[in-house]
Amino acid sequence: MKEFIITQEQTERAVLVGLITPEQNEAQVKEYLDELAFLAETAGIEPVRRFTQKADMPHAVTFVGSGKLRQIGEYVAENEIGIVVFDDELSAKQLRNIEKELKVRILDRTNLILDIFAKRAQTAHAKTQVELAQYRYMLPRLTRLWTHLERQRGGVGMRGPGETQLETDRRLIAQKITALKKRLEAVRRQRATRRKAREHGSLPTFALVGYTNTGKSSLFNRLTKADVLAKNQLFATLDTTARRLYLNPSASIILTDTVGFVRDLPHSLVAAFSATLEETALADVLLHVVDAAHPEHERQIDDVNEVLREIGAGGVPQIVLYNKTDLLPPEERRFGILRDTRGRAVAANISVKTGEGLDALREILAEHAVSDGLKNQNTV
Repeated sequence: MKEFIITQEQTERAVLVGLITPEQNEAQVKEYLDELAFLAETAGIEPVRRFTQKADMPHAVTFVGSGKLRQIGEYVAENEIGIVVFDDELSAKQLRNIEKELKVRILDRTNLILDIFAKRAQTAHAKTQVELAQYRYMLPRLTRLWTHLERQRGGVGMRGPGETQLETDRRLIAQKITALKKRLEAVRRQRATRRKAREHGSLPTFALVGYTNTGKSSLFNRLTKADVLAKNQLFATLDTTARRLYLNPSASIILTDTVGFVRDLPHSLVAAFSATLEETALADVLLHVVDAAHPEHERQIDDVNEVLREIGAGGVPQIVLYNKTDLLPPEERRFGILRDTRGRAVAANISVKTGEGLDALREILAEHAVSDGLKNQNTV
């Protein structure tokens, strides 16, 4: 069976392709392609050119239309480009036709994210989740993977060796998916048992959530003195980490760090990471970390909230933490707490890098820990 995970020993050059639909403007598409470029660089790919196509919707056969595809193909051939990355999830038909025209490796956004997750996965649990997502992505695209075989192009008798192997691969992948799901279900039960033990201590749980690369793990480390990997990279954290955080003599909490979200996070990943994301849905309060200096941080907030609704965490109370406030222009750089009409903190400006606003954050956490039924019977 053809190997699925792409390994790259050296940086490969690529072009990026995106659509401009009536619902989007060119500035939005630029921001989307900026993110795609960051994803590509994280995967070890060097983006060298961008192509965009205005269209009401993706072309069913070639995504961008035959004319634009020829233009991309000419550039790819002239500049010896090895990869073309599309800012969308391509169907098996689109992948097959685009590869036939361009004659280079084609990646879509989902495939690229899966590849990054595969590189980032460190623990057996994370690797299992990523493997399940990869197989789910791969299964409907198996026919495309076999089009390179000459025996598949024969025309006489459609049940030759190629078709038999294709059916075998489908069956093996389906069996693998079932086995991986059982393994993850066992992990989910183990985590549920550990969660009940934590709940027995009556400590409320606060889960850090947010767009990838907003500083969640750095904040987690700063508050708990932990050593969770925190880098200026996408998806640096794939596993949930929980620590007990002492706030004051009458308040302690459980703080958890989770995988970062991203625009159009592949459904296969959301499903595969259900055991990990369940920690978020069952938290008492979500600490929604936002990169205040990012020009599209409001859109990122919406994207995170959409994923939260998808995993059943849409109704969990939130405190929005505007991080990286130190990077804002001086006239916009302010640190304080926003409260609702009942006086409860709902947002705060912080800087994990400088430490500004973190003392106020600890006070906010203590307030929430002992209010609205979050009974904290500290047993330190």
